[in-house]
Amino acid sequence: MRGVEQIPWLYDAICAVAEWRGLDRWRRWVAGGARGRILDLGCGTGRNLPLLAAGRAVGVDCSLDALRRARRRAAGAPLVQASAEALPFRAGCFDTVVSGLVLCSVRDPGRGLAEIRRVLRPGGDLRALEHVRSSVAWRARVQDAVQPVWTWFAGGCHPNRDTERAIEAAGFTIDTEGRRARASLRRFVARVE
Repeated sequence: MRGVEQIPWLYDAICAVAEWRGLDRWRRWVAGGARGRILDLGCGTGRNLPLLAAGRAVGVDCSLDALRRARRRAAGAPLVQASAEALPFRAGCFDTVVSGLVLCSVRDPGRGLAEIRRVLRPGGDLRALEHVRSSVAWRARVQDAVQPVWTWFAGGCHPNRDTERAIEAAGFTIDTEGRRARASLRRFVARVE
């Protein structure tokens, strides 16, 4: 499904506005804590890649157009076209997985999270910046109402996903230290135990 998220120049423009409004601090926090060998899952146009340790990060995205744009931001980073549900890496080969505004668009979140867990070493970190289902009842109902049109418009994004609950159901523990919430945005670290 092609939508705004798969049109690299438009996605970059939307992200630039969101970062100007404060999202950049959260993006820097998520990327800044990544250690060891890093997988930038759903790297898109590569906005996280320059913030990650040079030579330690691999970018993965399902969109070849987005990866072409990411190449401009991180010329030396390995970039791989793949989906979150079928990561072409051996088990336990990453110390950190960075997920920035990605899990809302994964077709099968359970399978994607199982793959994240598989490629993370024991004790590895999932560092996430995601928009999630609102904890405010009326806002959650609005998200439910707009979801079909939004998913079509945005190329697969589900604004009403309860991503934190899905992450915990996949066997991760969300660390309360550093976890922040602002409207429907969340930033946090989740660990494989």
